[in-house]
Amino acid sequence: MRIGELSKRAQVSRDTIRFYERHGLIQSAVDPDAANSYRIYPEDVLLTLDIIRDAQAAGLSIADITVFLGQFMAQDPDAIDGQAFLDAKIAEVRARLASGTQFLDMLLQTKTALARAPDDEAADLERIGAGNENRTRN
Repeated sequence: MRIGELSKRAQVSRDTIRFYERHGLIQSAVDPDAANSYRIYPEDVLLTLDIIRDAQAAGLSIADITVFLGQFMAQDPDAIDGQAFLDAKIAEVRARLASGTQFLDMLLQTKTALARAPDDEAADLERIGAGNENRTRN
């Protein structure tokens, strides 16, 4: 498929596709049927783009994704210690998830506190008002 179709199907920009190709994350070939050197991408690039998107969402850098895809696609299985790399990335993602969960809990607590705040403020105003009434009567 050509870059325009890939862009639509993967829901990423053409620039993003070119960026990934420059960094070796995906590959294309010259379309043998086209006279103008159009590039074509194999169908499996869609899966690779999904993996890249998920890896970036998990906080992996382009360099990390390059290593991961090399291991995942078994392009260069001896280049690094795949198990150690994956163990380290799993630990990083777990740490991010834990931090994210803590931040989510804080946001939920803050939302609950803010939802109660008008009721608490009204009660405080009533107490203050009751105190002022007693002072003016005495």
